[in-house]
Amino acid sequence: MLYKFKSRATADVIMLEANARQLLKIVGKGEEPHGIITVAQIPAAIEALQAAVAAEEAAARERGQAADADEAAAQEGDAPARDPVTLRQRATPFIDMLRRSAAEEHDVIW
Repeated sequence: MLYKFKSRATADVIMLEANARQLLKIVGKGEEPHGIITVAQIPAAIEALQAAVAAEEAAARERGQAADADEAAAQEGDAPARDPVTLRQRATPFIDMLRRSAAEEHDVIW
């Protein structure tokens, strides 16, 4: 299932269900298939998303330091691991939508 976020201030942002639910959970919204983030709620939503992104990046840096030592030992012919898509990459279009919606005083619905 796809989630389509809409605002009169921007183009639609479409996400896979799992990714959209993750972002909605971060901003304090339920898992309903339809909802609204009002203009008054947007600043708190942006702040929550930015805090979650910062927390994920800090955790990744800590894991990265431990993984560097393991990677040196494991480079005996294993294929390099792919970098996963980060929360920052997933949240950036949504944060942009929220910022632009707040500037033009439009709610975001899904």
